[in-house]
Amino acid sequence: MRIYIFAVMLAMLSITAVQAQRMLPKQKGVEINAGLLSKEVSDNYYLNIMLTVNGKNGNYWLWGAEYTHQVADYRDLQIPLEAYTGEVDYSLQLLGDARKTITLNAGLSAIAGYETINRSKTMLYDGSIILDKNNFIYGAGGRLSFETYLSDRFVLLLQGRTKVVWGTDLKQFRPSAGVGLRFNF
Repeated sequence: MRIYIFAVMLAMLSITAVQAQRMLPKQKGVEINAGLLSKEVSDNYYLNIMLTVNGKNGNYWLWGAEYTHQVADYRDLQIPLEAYTGEVDYSLQLLGDARKTITLNAGLSAIAGYETINRSKTMLYDGSIILDKNNFIYGAGGRLSFETYLSDRFVLLLQGRTKVVWGTDLKQFRPSAGVGLRFNF
């Protein structure tokens, strides 16, 4: 009789799905993102890595570092425009289901970093001189992200971002779109 009871209990456990708690306060995660800065995929992209710390109600803090690579065309040459930035972001949950399987978040960020133009080489092959300078940059940004849990620890992110930076000789307004993966531990 014990064997039958044990078999029925195992069958019941296998039928019901166990749901883990998600977005627990003080839970941490590592997030890796990649995205596009414009329509040209090959040379205009960003990569970043971030640490997330969950707060209450599905909100969280982000701390991260980002590398941005763009090119500017000059005759038959492509001049690299690169930026290395650090970012602090606070993200608020706008919408989400009760189990937090799917959420829509919006965030505001503070940004600081350094940008280089043509890897600090001002003279071009034809004798032209680049007048724009390498600069320390700072600014603010916004982020709208759609997040879904692939498992209890992995989160897939689709995001649209924009940054407004000062102290630059390049574009001040910098929109982007990307995809990311977060691992919660």
